[in-house]
Amino acid sequence: MKAVLPLAICAFGAFACAQQVRLPPNFSPLLNGRDLSGWHLSRTDHHGSTPEAGVRAGVLFIRQSPYGQGGLLLTDKRYRDYELYIEVKAPWGCNSGIFLRSTEGGTAYQIELDQGRGTGNLLGENLRVSQTAKATALPAIWRNSDWNAFLIRIEGPAPRISEWVNGTKMWDIQEPRNDKIADETDGMIGLQAHWASTYEPAEGSFNLPGSWKPGAAYEFRNVGIRILNQ
Repeated sequence: MKAVLPLAICAFGAFACAQQVRLPPNFSPLLNGRDLSGWHLSRTDHHGSTPEAGVRAGVLFIRQSPYGQGGLLLTDKRYRDYELYIEVKAPWGCNSGIFLRSTEGGTAYQIELDQGRGTGNLLGENLRVSQTAKATALPAIWRNSDWNAFLIRIEGPAPRISEWVNGTKMWDIQEPRNDKIADETDGMIGLQAHWASTYEPAEGSFNLPGSWKPGAAYEFRNVGIRILNQ
């Protein structure tokens, strides 16, 4: 398959390394840096409907509230063909995801965010995806306990989905069919709060059992979109 690189990719690599507080060229912000205008919490998601979400110092955060009850934060608008740029800070042990073409209830193509169990992989949420993908090159470029930049492209009725992390291409998948119900070809962008607890080893020894500490949050900043095929 011949690779088709997004227009933003030339500037993306240097930008991701520098971690400057701005978007790549030709991207429009999906966050205003002050509040959740343009986003809403799903009241029908199977992971829960009461997650805590907000914006602090320009950074969006989302976590379970109360502990054990997560949920899904969705854009108010629906999108079809686009490139999504987003920076993620992911505590080890938490589980989240970036949803593409999501329904209100969270049926979507999903980019997994779960260190140790598949961060950067493509899978389905309430959806059987015809062709999944694994970010096998991720360990070489991932920055633990720091910001990591994702560039995701989705295009076409039977979507072609591509992913770059910190400027490095992870995978490029052409789905053989549209996996969504009733051939729906658009949807919302979603950020999931599934598991919000970090694991802390016992002090002074890795041989003793540690404990799970609730209250951790996924953080997102510099969220932007470039619409394709207007």
